[in-house]
Amino acid sequence: MPGIDRYRFAVLAVCLTLVLGGCASAVRWENTADGVQGQTYTVRRGDTLYSIAFRHQLDYRSLARWNGIGGSYLIKPGQTLRLYPSGNTQQPDTTVARSPSPTTRTPPPARSPTRSTPTPPSRPASPPAKPAIAKGQWLWPVRGDILRAYSERSKGIDIGGQVGESIRASAGGTVVYAGSALKGYGQLVIIKHSEAELSAYGHNRKLLVKEGQRVEQGDVLAEMGLGPSRQPLLHFEIRHNGQPVNPLGLLPRA
Repeated sequence: MPGIDRYRFAVLAVCLTLVLGGCASAVRWENTADGVQGQTYTVRRGDTLYSIAFRHQLDYRSLARWNGIGGSYLIKPGQTLRLYPSGNTQQPDTTVARSPSPTTRTPPPARSPTRSTPTPPSRPASPPAKPAIAKGQWLWPVRGDILRAYSERSKGIDIGGQVGESIRASAGGTVVYAGSALKGYGQLVIIKHSEAELSAYGHNRKLLVKEGQRVEQGDVLAEMGLGPSRQPLLHFEIRHNGQPVNPLGLLPRA
């Protein structure tokens, strides 16, 4: 019946609207001044600048710079952060010396009849491929079998063990996040080792450190918990300038 079909369609449309509204996340899209869309993120309780940068694979220093956040890196719930550079600041901040403008203009040289291959624009230097903390200076956070190897999807490695086993700091640093706000990581600890290096320890049963705490290499951070498959494991990552690197290339051989 046409009338019944229209009624069912209306009910379905209302239900779909409610479902999509309930699934809204803290990430939003907005139009920039040049018409390009970029993401924004609304800070939630428990977030830190480091955890937000970690979630989106960004360098926390860039995230702070894009949003005018000072060196304290303090943020507050409800604050909207831009996850992209403003204007044309696509390149890292650099200071370039400019030559003074000449008082007279020199006419351009005559063009050669033969066409030359144009020189491609120079690209900014890429960050070092490996962290400044060299291989051999990292410690295994726990000893066990590698249950999941590093990949672009995993961003780290999963190390097996026993529930309650001690999870240790792979290198010394400062705890910049301790909580469970990052989906997919469970109870998570993030340590800042240098301006460029972070390490992360996920799926813990219990956290034994708090944000702002200084830890030394080998200090106990947490107790091992269960991963998504209900198997005891530690998810371990190392980030350099916000980008994941393979921990197996830096950890000492087992």
